[in-house]
Parts: sequence; structure tokens; C-alpha cells
Amino acid sequence: MTSRTGHSAGLPQPRLAVLEGVLERITYANEENGYTVARVDTGRGGGDLLTVVGSLLGAQVGESLRMEGRWGSHPQYGKQFTVENYTTLLPATIQGIRRYLGSGLVKGIGPVFADRITQHFGIDTLKIIEEDPKRLIEVPGLGPKRTKKIADAWEEQKAIKEVMVFLQGVGVSTSIAVRIYKKYADASISIVKNEPYRLAADVWGIGFLTADRIAQSVGIPHDSPERVKSGLQYALSQSTDQGHCFLPEDQLIADAVKLLQVDTGLVIECLGELAEDPEGVVREQVPGPDGSPVTGVYLVPFHRAELSLAGRLKRLLNGEGDRMPGFQDVDWGKALGWLRERTGASLAPEQEEAVRLALTRKVAVLTGGPGCGKSFTVRSIVELARAKKAKVVLAAPTGRAAKRLAELTGAEASTVHRLLELKPGGDAAYDQDRPLDADLVVVDEASMLDLLLANKLVKAVPQGAHLLFVGDVDQLPSVGAGEVLRDLLAERSPVPAVRLTRIFRQAQQSGVVTNAHRINSGIPPLTQGLGDFFLFVEEETEDAGRVTVDVAARRIPAKFGLDPRRDVQVLAPMHRGPAGAGTLNGLLQQAITPARPDLAEKRFGGRTFRVGDKVTQIRNNYEKGANGVFNGTVGVVTALDVVDQKLKVLTDEDEEVDYDFDELDELAHAYAVTIHRSQGSEYPAVVIPVTTGAWMMLQRNLLYTAVTRAKKLVVLVGSRKALGQAVRTVSAGRRCTALAHRLGGSDEPRR
Repeated sequence: MTSRTGHSAGLPQPRLAVLEGVLERITYANEENGYTVARVDTGRGGGDLLTVVGSLLGAQVGESLRMEGRWGSHPQYGKQFTVENYTTLLPATIQGIRRYLGSGLVKGIGPVFADRITQHFGIDTLKIIEEDPKRLIEVPGLGPKRTKKIADAWEEQKAIKEVMVFLQGVGVSTSIAVRIYKKYADASISIVKNEPYRLAADVWGIGFLTADRIAQSVGIPHDSPERVKSGLQYALSQSTDQGHCFLPEDQLIADAVKLLQVDTGLVIECLGELAEDPEGVVREQVPGPDGSPVTGVYLVPFHRAELSLAGRLKRLLNGEGDRMPGFQDVDWGKALGWLRERTGASLAPEQEEAVRLALTRKVAVLTGGPGCGKSFTVRSIVELARAKKAKVVLAAPTGRAAKRLAELTGAEASTVHRLLELKPGGDAAYDQDRPLDADLVVVDEASMLDLLLANKLVKAVPQGAHLLFVGDVDQLPSVGAGEVLRDLLAERSPVPAVRLTRIFRQAQQSGVVTNAHRINSGIPPLTQGLGDFFLFVEEETEDAGRVTVDVAARRIPAKFGLDPRRDVQVLAPMHRGPAGAGTLNGLLQQAITPARPDLAEKRFGGRTFRVGDKVTQIRNNYEKGANGVFNGTVGVVTALDVVDQKLKVLTDEDEEVDYDFDELDELAHAYAVTIHRSQGSEYPAVVIPVTTGAWMMLQRNLLYTAVTRAKKLVVLVGSRKALGQAVRTVSAGRRCTALAHRLGGSDEPRR
């Protein structure tokens, strides 16, 4: 294995020292660069462990290592060994073999079976597993199924090790090496050497920057057209992560030149070649964010989706046939009277308008803030449709929002992903060739719908059916690319809409609702004299982080009787920093699910997972669960098996999902989440750190979205200056999207 430490030229270097020992535990590991702090048993007796630091990429607890490096001393931790490179040794004693097998390294063997296997085969144990694994069946309790599993796990471990050894030289983290192996198996090394930019497209978690680093290590030229084209596509995909469906050509070229550090002429030439490739990019004249025409450059899937969504919405709106014809000549006085008796409440005039619109027009939008009666209006629409025997289908982008919609209407509701039965690769079971069996489709929390998901959904709505989008357009736009709800509400959009503005009397008594509307109007919230809205003033960001944890984990549960794991959610403006979701998750885990000797745990990268942890899925995985598990799904860890290397999560959709330990980079802790990730969810209580440390993120729609996630209680922690900044600052700049233009509207929202 190659050393990754540079030396000063011309100075004689002392020879590297050699240290052998068993890796006992990893106390810190940076998954990005492989830097590790670990404790090893050098076999000198007395139970003393030695600290080793350096790149121990891929080394597993229980393995015997031969390390080369230098001795040194740390002022706090004493004598330690800095590793420059290492190789794995197979243990040579029965005790070593037993510990090696029992460490959880080989899936299917824990301490009990390690003991039995080594008792039976002695010093030949590893040779038997390697050369004649069928003989494992001789061991009491090991049936053919488990024997095969152990043999397969051993082979996979060996192959991954080989890939690891190669990838260590190019600085790839353990978890990514495992993913590369899972994707390409025996072809891994060949693809990494010869086609490194494929990794950015094929392997989740590898972006252009990692692929570029690998490419440089294997000798691909800096100005290679393959590198420039991959960089252009990376710049576009980065922009879709920022919410844009396209980038103006000039901006894309400037971004690529800065990213790649190559000549503008080469970037322009490669962009031209990509535009000629049917799977490359699409260039088209469209209105820019300020309305003036620009040459927009799209990644192909986003261009197709935008064209398709606009076309299908217009066809639904203007198409022949009506699957709910009974509402065209209904006696509305009679219908609304029947509804009043059934629900025990009257509709306000603007709610009546929304009900009529949804039941007579084939595409419509209902928008409005909290306390304005959106929920009751939706319930009324569903009641009337079902009274006419219409088939009503209800959906929302998240599990929590779908659950809420089902409780509200008394009818079944599902996530959009489940409704469409999305398959691996993102194809849906329902589309234009196999539409949903529905007369009315209602989609709640529509501000969360990104371009790609909205397109898939609209494709599956049958001709003649009615489609109602319900959402609050003043919240943050979708995490994915596009601003679908805002574009549907654009000035000259052909889609009819009702905006509810009147706050109902019972809602006016809620400090949460009152303050949400104040924030949305640019007026600071009231923070004194209310029973459900509080501000803890903390000027320093670190102090605000500490108080946020105390409020969420201890004070709210003590005062309001709420469960800190189930009922209280910390919502942070950003992930980084002392009051960011990342730091707060670590502190909240210590407070709510601390380490205990009797509690199994699994360390992965910089995180430790325990039974009872609140977690969230951070990528769409179509292979998991009954119909995939999607970005933003939240759940609780219910089981953790160190022998079979699996962890079980019960999601908020009441589904049990298994994760192998090498898939744990798909999970993050969710005691604290960013406000963006909380969209579509609702919690009894939210705690929001609002600090000057998050200055760039402090915007009105961000704070408004956070406050409107709370059903009963909001606690802000931070400075009045930061709160003022958030209330004053209107989100700068629109996203680059041409959906409103394609629908025939302008870019200005109508009020």
C-alpha cells in the first residue's frame, strides 16, 4: 500500500517504524479522507491499548494489522503511533482467530459461533473457511443456509479488501469503496482506472469532485474533453440541487471554467458536443429569472419533464370528457346545505368558491396560510365528491402529510411515491398508459412537489378526472428542482386558483398561527405573553445551541408532558455550525438516547446508531421496503444486530425496513433536521435556533416554514438581531424554471 504523506525534498528521512497489533476499537473516523483515531492491542499484556492515528481506511475492528509509521507523543493522549500505511494480517493464534471472527467482520458469525468454529477446527479455521467452507456444516448449529452465508460474506470481504487497497492510493473513503464494489463487483478496479467519471453518474455519494480526484490519480489529463463534459454536467446537476431546472448558458460556462480551471474555448466546444448528444444537454431560448430571454441549458430529464408537465396539465384542463359531470348543473345551495348539516359548520364565501372550482374545473389550486380553513375546505370537497359516488384518491409528498390528510378526510391517503408505485430507476407503475382509477385526485402539501415528481403524478391522472393541488405557496419551495406550485399560480397561468386569506376566529387565539401570519407579512412575531410561542434570548451561537438542546430534551417534556423523541422537533436553518442540525443531533442523542452498557450500538463514519434513535433517510432508495424508502422518511431504530450486521427502522409510515451496516450512509439522525427537510411534516412542538451564525440562511419563507410546522408550541432560541434579519429578508431571486412560460403565464405570482 502506498504512503500518502509528503516529505521535504532533500532531507534524509528516518526509516519507518513497524507496529503489529489487533484493532480493538475506532474512536474517530472521517469517512471523507479515511483519517482515523483507533486503539490497538499490541499483545504486550496488562490490557493496555495503544493509540494509533492516520489513514486506516477499510480496517475493521478485530483485524490484525501490520502498520508502518512514526512514533510520537500527544500533549493530552500521550504516546501514539502515526500510521502511514498498513496491511492486514490474518491472526495466527486460536485466540486471535476467535476474536477476529467474533468481531462482526464476517456477516453471520458472532462471538458464539466464532467460539464453536475455532473449538472445532482450531488453528486451521481460517484455512477451512477460505478453501473448504462446506466443512463449516460440521459445527453444531451451523446449517447449510448459514454456512453458505458465511462463505459468501468471506468472499465479498476479500474482494472489497482488494478494491480498498487499490482505492486507498486515490483517497476514496471506505463507504464509497464498498459502494463501488457493490455496483461493479469484479470490474471495479478496471472501471476506476479507465472510466472514473462514470462513478459520478453511477454511484450514489460520488460527485464529480471525488471522480475527478480519482481521475487525476490514475493519470487522466486535466484538459481531457471527457473531464470537461463531466464537469459541465456536474455543474448543471449542482444547480438542480439548488432548485434550478436550467442554467443560463453564460452562467453555466462561467461556473464550469471556475470549477475545471480550463480555457473558456474548451468549455464552449465541449458544451456544443454535449448539446448534440441526445443524452447530453438541451439548449433552448426561455425567459430567465428576471423575465428577459436567455439560452437555457437543461439536463435532458429536466427538459423532458418540464415540457411533459406543461403539456399534460393543458390537456387535462381543456380535454374532452368529465369524470364528475354531476357537478356541472348541481344546485349549489342545496349541496352546500347538505354539507353544512353533515359537517356542522358553514363555509366562508372564498371556501365555497374553492369547493365549486375543484368540483367543476379539471385542474385547480387551493392555497393559503395556517388557520385559513384549507383543511376544512379539502374535507368539504372530498365529502361532496364521495356523496356523488366519485372515486377520490388522496396523496401527499411525505408520509406524515399523507397520514394527516387521511385523518382529516376519513379516507385513505398515501404518499405520491406509493400511489404511483415507483420502481427502481424511478419508473412508475401508473402513467399515461396505465392511469390511476380516479375521478378526483387531491394532492396536499403541493409546495413540496418538485418538477420530476409532479410530472410523474400528472402523467398518471386519467383524462376527464379532476386534479386539485393544495398547499401554502409562501412556504419554502421544493427540495428538488422547480417551483411547481408557484408556477401554477403565475400571473397568466391558465390554472384556476383560490387563495384563502381570512383567519378563522378559533385560529386567531393561537400564537403560532398569529405569528406565522405576522412573519409572512414582514412583522416581527410577538414573543411575550403567549402560552404557545416563546423566545429564549441567547446572543452567542454556541449558547443558543446548548439551550436549544436543553429546551427540546428537558424543559418542554417537563412543562408540557411531551415526548422528546416523538413530539418535539428541532428545526435548524442550516446543517453546519454550533447551532446547526449536525452538531445538535450529536448533543440531542446524548441527552435522549445516551450510550448504555446494555444498549447495542454501531459506529459508522462519524455517527453512532443505537436502538431508540430517531433517524431519517437521506436518499431515494427504490429497492428498500415494499415500494421504496424515500428522502425525508423519518423513523426510529427498533433493533440492531451486530452478528448479522443489520439495523431495523420503523418508519413514520409504519413500515419496518432493514438496513445492512454498509448502507448506514443512507441514514442520518433526525433529532434535529434542517428546515428544508421538515417540509410537509407537522409536529406538536418545534424548537428553532435563530442565530447570527446562520446569517446567510435567515429568510422570511424559511422562518415561516419552520413556524408553520408546529401544531401547538414554538420555541425560538437565539438573538433578536437574527430574528429581525429573518423576518425582513425576502428570499432573493427566483429559481430558473420555464414551467409558467410553457403554461402560457408570466413569472409574476398573482395575489
